Amino acid sequence: MIGTTEVLVVSGVVVLLFGASALPKFARNIGKARLEFERGMQETRDLKSQVAGETETKA
Repeated sequence: MIGTTEVLVVSGVVVLLFGASALPKFARNIGKARLEFERGMQETRDLKSQVAGETETKA
């Protein structure tokens, strides 16, 4: 897992490279990516349950 020290170092590097004004945009994009990933995972679970349900009804 990522520790506090690593998060602080990465945050410091991001601030140095992109400036403090880019941090909110960066955080927003990370949040959007996380939500999209979770939606995709949910869709995969739904498809798996549909396929399992179709298989059970055919048997």
